[in-house]
Amino acid sequence: MSDNEVSISRLDGVAAAASVQELADVLIDCVEGGASVSFMLPLARPAAVAFWTSVAQGVARGERILLVARLEGRIVGTVQLVTAQPENQPHRADVAKMLVCRSARRRGIGQRLLQAVDEAARAEGKTVLVLDTVTGGDAERLYARCGWLRVGVVPNYALMPDGALCATTYFHKQLGGAPA
Repeated sequence: MSDNEVSISRLDGVAAAASVQELADVLIDCVEGGASVSFMLPLARPAAVAFWTSVAQGVARGERILLVARLEGRIVGTVQLVTAQPENQPHRADVAKMLVCRSARRRGIGQRLLQAVDEAARAEGKTVLVLDTVTGGDAERLYARCGWLRVGVVPNYALMPDGALCATTYFHKQLGGAPA
């Protein structure tokens, strides 16, 4: 693999815990760039590290899958597949916190992460995926291009990092097959 080639990999609990600082860098960069992903400005490093530590613990417990994109050896993107669902939804998973550093965007990394999350979901026997994203943003267009179907919009759903209200658009994707 050349230095400019993007690699996508799945982290286990140990690797996720070892990557908390790099993942915090990605999160902070995205929030500073205006991404509405549950955090407000200014996002302090301890809060970002605490979030990723919790994610790593969830990975170790088998509640979620963590995928990362690396460019030149450094993590520049990530997405999670939350597999721990209620008893009556064993076939479903939530896609969460798809993040790509601003400096690594427009290289197909988001699309590659979405392809990898589809593969991981299929491997786990998941046939229905759900996600939400800021209405009108680049991610909304990416999801539509990647075969996600728009369910609807909830106005005034969340706050942008600067405190402005934003709507969210819900999407789903049917991967096919019978429920697990």
